[in-house]
Amino acid sequence: MASFGHVAVGMALGRIGAGAAPPRRVAASMLLMSALAMLPDADVIAFKLRIPYGAEWGHRGASHSLVLAVVTALVVAAGARATRRPALKAGLLTLVAVGSHGLLDAMTTGGLGAAILWPFTQARYFFPMRPIPVAPIGAGMLSARGLHVVMVEALLFLPFWAYALWPRRRVARPVEG
Repeated sequence: MASFGHVAVGMALGRIGAGAAPPRRVAASMLLMSALAMLPDADVIAFKLRIPYGAEWGHRGASHSLVLAVVTALVVAAGARATRRPALKAGLLTLVAVGSHGLLDAMTTGGLGAAILWPFTQARYFFPMRPIPVAPIGAGMLSARGLHVVMVEALLFLPFWAYALWPRRRVARPVEG
């Protein structure tokens, strides 16, 4: 994926998590959830470290697993609890944000699949329905193919973008006196 879909999912989750918070808090929540939705792609550092794509810790490997999504969710929930924020809500939103990454990558048309069931198996999986074109890596995104991928993702994830960015009417809060 070109990441626009991952960001859209993260922004929608951030909007859900922020609820009726002030705009700055909503924006911060959307930014945080988008970063968490993109977190599994930190594995691209494997290319610089010369770790083969198909290796356990290569691109779309262990970092794309549901187990690592659960671990990340537990860490975020613990942090939320330590700062007296709603831990269950933070953990569940994180689980969906990070966990969706590998599942969405398994819906792409290329690559080696995603190791969504690691560490139980190192197998990489694709879903039978694969509507998301695989994105070129790196500077390849600045090509006609990259533009095509971005346009398809923009259309596929339009409901997420619309939910996240649609203006909300501010509810007047009573003035405490």
